Formats: sequence, structure tokens, C-alpha cells
Amino acid sequence: MPIEVLIPTPLRPCAGKQSMIEVTAQTAGEALSDLVAQHPDLRKHLFADDGKLRSFVNVCLKEEGIRSLGKDATPVKETDSISIVPSVAGGR
Repeated sequence: MPIEVLIPTPLRPCAGKQSMIEVTAQTAGEALSDLVAQHPDLRKHLFADDGKLRSFVNVCLKEEGIRSLGKDATPVKETDSISIVPSVAGGR
């Protein structure tokens, strides 16, 4: 089923400058797999060499991080949207 993945501004150059990409998935993991299949340049920003989601990248479903839900196996439905939220560091 089609799911919307919201792309943060810093990653848009790797996603054809799109703010939202439609993917086909039944789980959050499938959504991310389809996303990087469509836009391979995103892989290095989202996943470590071992294939796991980078620790500084948060993936949210309905404003809740998938790490606190079912991780990659978190089910999604057609009305859902997934947000990619890179951690922000800095300051003093």
C-alpha cells in the first residue's frame, strides 16, 4: 500500500529535491527499503555499513519513533506518513 515518507530539508538533494516521496510498504522497514531503492543516495545518510538505521536518524510514525514501537517491523497503513528526523547537535 502507498505510504508517504516526509523528507527533511537537508536530505532533499539526495531525494530529487522532493519533500515527500510515496513508497509501497506494510512496515516501516519496507518503507525505508523502498525509499532507498528509489533514491539510492539516501542510503549512506540513513543506514550504517551494517545495514542498521544510523543512531542519529529518527524515523517517526504518527510522531512516535519506530525504535519505541516495533522498529523495522512497525506496521503501517495507507493513511500513515513516516517522517525522517535527523538529530540536530550544536550549541554551547
